[in-house]
Amino acid sequence: MARIVVLDYGSGNLRSAERALERVGADVTVTSDFDAATEADGLVVPGVGAFAACMQGLHAVRGPQIIGRRLAGGRPVLGICVGMQVMFERGVEFDEDTEGCGEWPGTVERIQADVLPHMGWNTVRTPQDSTLFAGLDADTRFYFVHSFGVRRWTLEPSHAIAAPKVTWTHHGEDVVAAVENGPLSATQFHPEKSGDAGAAVLENWLRSVKG
Repeated sequence: MARIVVLDYGSGNLRSAERALERVGADVTVTSDFDAATEADGLVVPGVGAFAACMQGLHAVRGPQIIGRRLAGGRPVLGICVGMQVMFERGVEFDEDTEGCGEWPGTVERIQADVLPHMGWNTVRTPQDSTLFAGLDADTRFYFVHSFGVRRWTLEPSHAIAAPKVTWTHHGEDVVAAVENGPLSATQFHPEKSGDAGAAVLENWLRSVKG
């Protein structure tokens, strides 16, 4: 049974994430402990609310260092909602420009849509050979709640490393819905609120953690 830590930094649906991961067979601990988060088989970084507030909370528990150390060692990390957004270089919300964890280039900004937030069930367009979405139909829907997102994928292709697998959704415009990049995966939607479809995504991720 894989040992998963849900990082407690004062933001996110911690108990919902814990229950959803336990449902698919994980041994889950919710904690802010640096060593436990660094050494677990898998780390989940949830997040709700403002980008700046989430980054403040992450810094308080040395979250960026935990994430960076894990990824340097090839140890899996899964970001959820704002937990995905903070993996990018920066977030701009209501004229507040905040530095993110910088694992991916790009900016989190307000979505250009007539209706915000983007709240409710929506489909996604997945890349070929996706691990997170393996076995799911193209019309599968996931639950989103956000007004800000990544509108452009800016990481330049490289011959040195495999290109990340980027999943998109559409709400007024195309917005990044998920990214799979070696040991770092993330979803803009909430798998813990997405019923059987979300459970399948978490189960796929957990399977990759187990190797």
